Amino acid sequence: MPATTPDQTPQTAPRIAETVAAARSRFDSGATRPLATRVRHLHALRAMLIENETAFEAAVWSDIHKGRAEAQLTEINVTLAEISHTLRHLRRWARPKRGPVPVALLPGRARLVSEPLGVVLVIAPWNYPVQLLLTPLVGVLAAGNTAVLKPSELAPATSSLITRLVPRYFPDGAVHAVEGGAAETAELLEQKFDHIVFTGSGAVGRIVMRAAAEHLTPVTLELGGKSPVWFDDDAHLREAARRLAWAKFTNAGQTCVAPDYVMTTPDRVPALVAGLKSAIEDMWGSDPRASRDYGRIVNERHFDRLVGFLEDADVVIGGEHDRAERYIAPSVVTVSADAGRPVVGPDAAHPVLREEIFGPVLPIVTLASAEEAVKVINGWDKPLALYVFTSSARTRRLFEQKTSSGAVVQNAGLVHVASTGLPFGGVGASGMGAYHGIYSWRSFSHLKPVLNKPLKPDTLRLAQPPFTDLGLRFLKGLTRHGGTVKRSV
Repeated sequence: MPATTPDQTPQTAPRIAETVAAARSRFDSGATRPLATRVRHLHALRAMLIENETAFEAAVWSDIHKGRAEAQLTEINVTLAEISHTLRHLRRWARPKRGPVPVALLPGRARLVSEPLGVVLVIAPWNYPVQLLLTPLVGVLAAGNTAVLKPSELAPATSSLITRLVPRYFPDGAVHAVEGGAAETAELLEQKFDHIVFTGSGAVGRIVMRAAAEHLTPVTLELGGKSPVWFDDDAHLREAARRLAWAKFTNAGQTCVAPDYVMTTPDRVPALVAGLKSAIEDMWGSDPRASRDYGRIVNERHFDRLVGFLEDADVVIGGEHDRAERYIAPSVVTVSADAGRPVVGPDAAHPVLREEIFGPVLPIVTLASAEEAVKVINGWDKPLALYVFTSSARTRRLFEQKTSSGAVVQNAGLVHVASTGLPFGGVGASGMGAYHGIYSWRSFSHLKPVLNKPLKPDTLRLAQPPFTDLGLRFLKGLTRHGGTVKRSV
């Protein structure tokens, strides 16, 4: 069960059903459809963040020891950027578009009209409890839907804050928040929604997908996985090591797109380790425990799991830990590939390479070449992100063309998540669907074709019996032509 305050208890099943019914009633009233209302909702969301910045900073500090600068960078600012981008383009996105009309249906006109899906459930994780709850909400509101939010019970301070603020900033009932743990989430999943957004583990993602199937509800799943890194950029080692260390150890490694393991050739390991050590000390000091910019592990269960990885590996950087503080130092371990077993996946020889690490432990795996790294990546689930640090255009093309992942980022890590113009999503086991910017609009809208076929001249008579040989030849020529035209809306 999640932590609660005296005046804030998890919602019971009847209240959850009532909450979803209220969101449904609000949507059915049509009040959320006008463009002016959508804009007002986005401004309300922005005001909720800006007017309560200090409270959000304090909440994420309480939950996962996320410092003020990191809270601004990875939680508040990225969400505000998403809101600004959406407000800038919303009117254009919402405008009906001309649609193509087959030559066989001329004279006729077609247009594509976007309409909201209905009631959308957003289930957020604890590691980015603001961003990963509210960034999808931007698209949900922009498309004209109502929303039910489920903050993570593992980030109780943030969950409580959002639950208190939502009724204040959305008094019209366009957005509702439900607190609680697994029982409340299960009860929510029994309700009928029109779309579900879930960010978290693959195991829970399967539960969400099974529940959604009962109502034939579409889903957007962001599931993570082991995001690999290839490194061979000797000329820019210092810069690459710093970017790699930042991407890995931000939020104490508890990021779904954090670099999970690094592949490089054996001769590059000493220099890379030295570069990472220097970068860690430069960003978080010789004792990261004392830095306000370095986070903590969310709970003891995850702490114990991560310490287990350190016990079975050759630690070359860090390794210090304190269970009372849930502190694990930024740590780097080295691993040699076992020729008789897969490098990554459940059958890997080393425990640190069997599952997503989701913490501040970075394995360096030695391989003979970039081609071998491609085989490693393709030998297991498709990752959510792939990072390539190289000066070689050929090597960049190799990974881009020969592997499949949610995204490929060259010479950096994490940054694609902050790009409002790019879709964020996985592929295969790392997820399905995408959002951010216009891709959120597409995910949470239905693009409805509207076709107008005038009664005069009645060209459809040619497609109706009785048929003549001449008519059939004429129809065959038209329908097999495959051509389309666009006419003004």
